[in-house]
Formats: sequence, C-alpha cells, structure tokens
Amino acid sequence: MRHLPTRTTRTGPRRVIGALTAGLLCAAGIAFPAAADSPEPAPAQASAAGAQAGSGLALTPPMGFNNWNSTHCRAEFNESMVKGIADIFVEKGLKDAGYQFVNLDDCWAKPQRNADGKLEADPTRFPNGIKAVADYVHSKGLKLGIYTSAGTKTCDSVGLPGALGHEYSDAQQFADWGVDYLKYDNCNNQGVDAKERYTTMRDALAATGRPIVYSICEWGQNKPWEWAAELGNLWRTTGDINDSWSSMLSIMKQNLPLAAAAGPGHWNDPDMLEVGNGGMTDTEYRTHFSMWSVMAAPLLIGSDLRKATPETFDILSNHEVIAVDQDPLGKQGTVLSSDEGRWVVSKELRDGSRAVALFNETGSAQRISTTASAAGLPRAAAYTMRDLWEHTDYNTAGGISATVPAHGTVLLRVAADREWASHPPAAELGLDGSPLVEAGRTAPLTTTVTDLGRTPALKVSAALTGPSGWQVRAGSATTAAALPTGRALTTRWRVTAPAGTATGTYDLTLTAQYRSPAGKRVRSSVPFQAHVVVAPPAGGGYVSDLPQLSASNGYGPVEKDTSNGESAAGDGNPLTIGGEVYAKGLGVHADSTVEYYTGGACTTVTARVGVDDEKGAKGSVAFEIRADGTKAASTGVLTNAMPAQPVTADVSGAQVVRLIVTDGGDGDDSDHADWGDLRITC
Repeated sequence: MRHLPTRTTRTGPRRVIGALTAGLLCAAGIAFPAAADSPEPAPAQASAAGAQAGSGLALTPPMGFNNWNSTHCRAEFNESMVKGIADIFVEKGLKDAGYQFVNLDDCWAKPQRNADGKLEADPTRFPNGIKAVADYVHSKGLKLGIYTSAGTKTCDSVGLPGALGHEYSDAQQFADWGVDYLKYDNCNNQGVDAKERYTTMRDALAATGRPIVYSICEWGQNKPWEWAAELGNLWRTTGDINDSWSSMLSIMKQNLPLAAAAGPGHWNDPDMLEVGNGGMTDTEYRTHFSMWSVMAAPLLIGSDLRKATPETFDILSNHEVIAVDQDPLGKQGTVLSSDEGRWVVSKELRDGSRAVALFNETGSAQRISTTASAAGLPRAAAYTMRDLWEHTDYNTAGGISATVPAHGTVLLRVAADREWASHPPAAELGLDGSPLVEAGRTAPLTTTVTDLGRTPALKVSAALTGPSGWQVRAGSATTAAALPTGRALTTRWRVTAPAGTATGTYDLTLTAQYRSPAGKRVRSSVPFQAHVVVAPPAGGGYVSDLPQLSASNGYGPVEKDTSNGESAAGDGNPLTIGGEVYAKGLGVHADSTVEYYTGGACTTVTARVGVDDEKGAKGSVAFEIRADGTKAASTGVLTNAMPAQPVTADVSGAQVVRLIVTDGGDGDDSDHADWGDLRITC
C-alpha cells in the first residue's frame, strides 16, 4: 500500500490520524493560536530566523545514524542502544569517515507533557534523560539529534506529544538538552498549512541561539523543494523508505529530478539508508549507497550497527563514495540518460572531475555507456577513470562504459588530468545477448573484452566460468596479443546446463586478464546471471502460472492471482476492477516490470487491465506490453473511475515478453494496477 502518513512496523502497518481539513477544524471550533509558551518572535528573533538557511549548518549533506528503520518503537530503542551506536562510530572508524549525528526518532518521549507543559523522556527507555544522552554523545566528539512532529501528536500510534502550538517551548527545551539536529515530521498536523508550521519551528529554533540542523520531514506532499530552502537544511522529498529494492528504486526515481533544488545548506532528502537491514542484497545496498551519494543525499545509517556484518561496514565506510556525497561544491547529480532501465547520472565535483554512476535497474546484466564529454568534462587526449568500489585507476580515451550486473551500480570518478598515462587502459567486459538456457540444451553466448583506454592492452585473455556441473566451452579464440583503443577480443562460447536443472537464475563470471604497456597486470571480472528457462506450454495459458524471468515492483512484491495489497507478500485481495473480479492475473504497483520467457513460440497476450478497487478513488496508471524490447501494446492513463480496459499484444517470435506499468504522471501514490484474466497463446 502506498499511503504517506503510515508508519510501518515489522508486525504490520500502523495508521495514524491524517490531517483534518480546514473546514472540519472550523466546524469543530478548533484553532491553533500561538500558545502561552510559544510567543511570537521579537523582531531580533525574526531577523535571526531569516538567516537559518544561511547559518553555515549542513554545508555538506548530514551524515549520521537514525534508529527508526531498524528498531521502530520496539523496546530495544533505548539509552543503551544510542550510547552503543556512538561507541561504534568511534571504534569502527565511522566518525573518521564523516558520520557525525546520532539521531533519536519517534517514541523517545512520555505520552503526556508534564504539569508545566514540558516534554519528558520515557523513563524506561531513557532513565537519565535526554541531556545525559546528549552529553555522552558529545563526549565522543559527535552530535545528538531528536524527533518530533509538526502536529498535535507524533506519527506513532501511541500518540506522543507533537510540537504544534508548543514550538518555542520545545525548541528551547531541545537547545537546553544540547540537541544538534531536529527531524520535524508531518503527522496529525490538523490541516494547518505546511509552510506555516515549518516556518514557526524555523523561527523557534533560531530564537534559541543554538545551531540546530533543521530536517523538514513533510514527505514531499507540498513540494518542499520549491520553498523549504528558506526554512531548513534538508527536506524529505518522498514518503518513508522500507528495506526493499522496489521501495528504494521508487524513492530514487522521485528524488533524481529535483537536482536543481539542492546545494550547500539545503538538501533533497530521499530518506534514510537501509544498508544492512537484510531486505536487499549487498549488490543492491551498494547501489543504494552509490545513488544516495551521487544525489548528494543525507547519509543517515538506518541499521543497528551492533549487529552489522563486515560487508555492511565496508559499504557504509567507503571513503571514496562518501567523498562524492560530501563534495563541497554541493551539486546533486543529474540524469544524462535512463533508457530501458540503464541509468547514467553525472555529478560535478569541486576539483573539476565528475562522478559518473552507471546504474542498472533491470533484472539482467546490461551494457551502460556514456562519454567524458557527455558527463561534462573538457576535451582531452585521455582521462583518468577511477572505480570507487574497486579502488583502481585506469585511463580512457573518452568512453565511459561497463556491463553492469542486475541491480548493480558502477561508480566512477573521471578527470581530465595529466597523469592518465601512468594508469593501465580500462577494459569493458561484455556479454552479447541475454543468457537464456534451457536445461539439457546447449546455448550460444558471445563475450567481448574491449579496450577503452588510450593505451593498448597487451597479452589479453578471457575466461567464462559457470556453476558446478555446467559445461562451458570456447568456440573461438580466448586470447589476443594486443588490443588497441576501441578494439575487442570476441569469444563465442557454448554453455550447457545439465538436464533437470531447475528453472531460476545461475551465476556466470567473465574474467579478463591483460597488461599495460608498462607491464602492470590487470585482472577484472563481471558477474552475469544465466536464466534457466522452460519453453511455454503448447497452447499457452494463464501467464500467472508461468515462471517469471524477473520482476520489479513499486511497492511490495508482484502478486499472483491477487491484488498488490499492502507491502508484504501474499497480503493481496481478489483482483477487482470496477466491481468485476478476476480469478487469474497479476497485482502490481507502479512502477512495475515483469518478464517472461516465450522462446519465440507464442503469438498473443491478452488481458483486462486497470486500477484495483482496493484503492477507492485513488490511483492512475498506464500499461504496456513489450516483445523483445519492441512496444507491442499500450494503454493511455487509466484511473480508478474507469472500468477494466481490454489489451491485446502481438508477441510473435519474441524470446521475452515484458509487462510494464508506469504511474499516470501524478506520482505513484496508490497506484495499484491489475493485469486481470492475463493469458498467452502459444
């Protein structure tokens, strides 16, 4: 379910009271004048408030920790945990890497204010109070953050006190405790104008005289990137992230177009990091960290570092990737291209170099390429290109290209410098075609090793390896004495999966070895995923009964024969469009792509499509069917007010059929889409 004012726990979603309309407030006689403890700012205070955004705070995106993604409001969120995180920051080198803030989220407070109208810490979680925790964090050379909401209550279902009507009192209390960062949420806001609510807290923070980084958590509902730079240091551009590939991808896509709004002291915030929480692979977490850094996003660790794996620490402490995020020029990366899920994003850095992210959102390895010129670099004889995950330098004649694993990102730093000749040439390892293999049958594959460098690659060799029991045999040369700029070693292979191999994805690895003219040895590998497939049944049938090649979904998993439902697998309802129920089909959430192997044996795909009734009057989507990358059918924008629409696609001869749903152009909130009565004829 896509519903912004919902905080989701590991035991299921918990709804909170949304904003009431102004009309209801008037009818109920409710108003929110300045409270007795929240006086209007004096002229001097107002003047200071006006300088909040230019106060010298958060000149680079804030880095730190927030407990919400790993603990929510469970009992494990307490003083001991917070102090333990501060200790780990120091012990594991995260402080040295730039992480500074240890931030408390919801549920730190008692359910009621005291007799003086003041906030008090939950005595079970924080028996020594917030100031004691701040003092401990400060003793480690770190800073403390705290949370409240720009409403009468916070977002937790318990209903802890919010700051609406208490802004000046609460801000002063935070300052007195030694708080250095405020996350100001959006729940229970009583319909009061967002800019008004967030302006009042801006003024209240300025009136304290204490430098407090101001994080506006308005969920992007009122386009804060258009107005919040005058108020705060960062603003949420989206709803809450969750620990899934689909959630991270959806949020990234919403945040990428907003680059023009970001800069020193004022940042787009696509929400906290999920790295290490377990819902994604390490490849996906590296993408998460890479893309947040290219977007100049705040880097707020959302995993319990007391339980983190070495791989998690390796990702979070990559100094070279962090340097991209923290570059003092303060520019957010801009999208150069995004064709068919192959993204190129370039970020200008202060030293004149460019960080270039080659990001693959698809479920199979993809060649992604650009040039130094397209990335914004001046013309030069050659360039130095550093891989920020491999920590290796190469030279390139100007091409920036890589075969990127499924859901992976290659992050490069490219510069026009005079040292390029001291580095070995870059080589692109590639695979021609999609590795679709039927068990017991031999499939042809072709690999390439291409010299991108200005200098030649010498004594080049290529090797392809597969799972145990698979046969991988070369049908042409696997070596070349030399590859000049732009030339490739092309090798044809015959790959056989043993009879009886189950359908699914299996790892293949292409490895290249070569030498630079100076004799430096280079060894580079790229993983591919081979898909063991079965031919579709003669005559065809319901598509939901066929194995999927790959699937991505905007929120939660793709559901078979039910609607999208909430965020967990299997929580959907009967597929229903305009009151008509379908026993078979797929329930998805925009943006969504589902792929099926058809092996050239099928002719037609049919369905009845639309927005599922479970979202009431909300949601707008568009459907598309592609055959081997060619559009075979599409709809216009469909809304919940429309009945199911028929769609028919000619997929004759296609090896792969792709079912795509995109949002209707108004964002992906509530975009639950159904492929009802989805059939294929073979």
